[in-house]
Amino acid sequence: MAAGEKQDSAQYGRASEPVPVSGESARDRHVPVLLERTLELLAPALAVSPVGRSAVVVDATLGMGGHAEALLEAHPELTLIGLDRDREALRLAGERLAPYSTRTHLVHAVYDELDEVLASLGVSEVDGVLFDLGVSSLQLDQAGRGFAYAQDAALDMRMDSESERTAADVLNSYPARDLARVLRKYGDEKFASKIANAVVRERERAPFTTSARLVQLLYDTVPAASRRTGGHPAKRTFQALRIEVNGELDALSHALPAALDSLAVGGRAVILSYHSLEDRMVKRALAERAKSRTPPDLPVELPGHGPQLRLLTRGAELAGEGETETNPRAAPARLRAAERIEEGA
Repeated sequence: MAAGEKQDSAQYGRASEPVPVSGESARDRHVPVLLERTLELLAPALAVSPVGRSAVVVDATLGMGGHAEALLEAHPELTLIGLDRDREALRLAGERLAPYSTRTHLVHAVYDELDEVLASLGVSEVDGVLFDLGVSSLQLDQAGRGFAYAQDAALDMRMDSESERTAADVLNSYPARDLARVLRKYGDEKFASKIANAVVRERERAPFTTSARLVQLLYDTVPAASRRTGGHPAKRTFQALRIEVNGELDALSHALPAALDSLAVGGRAVILSYHSLEDRMVKRALAERAKSRTPPDLPVELPGHGPQLRLLTRGAELAGEGETETNPRAAPARLRAAERIEEGA
């Protein structure tokens, strides 16, 4: 699926749960996307504690703790390390996971800091890693954070509200060529140059501050024929800005190798992605380690050159029709999983 298709809509993201209303806890929200399949895939690695220590799983995108809670409940001896860059998500997850506080370490960090977090905790290897990528429902449903183009809000889009660069900063400071590059690379926007030039002209009149003004510019700039067949004209631009603001793909490119390196033999990784750019990176990272590095003309496997991973899914698995009907944000989810094996096994 191309990056501009429905899978990549800025209205879709990590399909955990809708933001709780006043007095409603995170636990009251509906089940995280592909929860049962995630539990099933991770279970063999977590069910039996390794000799000398309890099983350890890293939830590299903790969110509001839906997957984490289910894993801790299913495995009474499990230790969970949860990372998230969003302090509000960490607070809510901490409340949700309070009954398991003796078995959890919740850390304010981006997932590309995974190896540093493990080192700080004295953890040399783990038995499971979970990534639930993309923007979370907590972030989408808080209008003031500017992730959703359907709601007028400040052009923020920061997953970590303490980071410096916002979407408004990108729009108001990038030269046209750089802005076009971002829209083309991260949004697969075929009108990237036209949009970038329109933004530069418009910001000379007044800086961009709100999403409604940007959405109107996109309606005025993207040809009507494209709008009729390509969906909302803002979806690609909002996705691209969000990825640029949060450095999502750069972080993922560093996080995936670190996560796979951290797996003990028999450990498993489950990765949920929500747009084709992420999914291609995940597919590549897993496939590269699932093949032999012995030159094909040699008759035997060279020591240390065998496959490091065994793929557990045939391609990317999708959420079922029933799940997507009750939770539309599960529709773009793509799940891939792999198990660490002895090289050459």
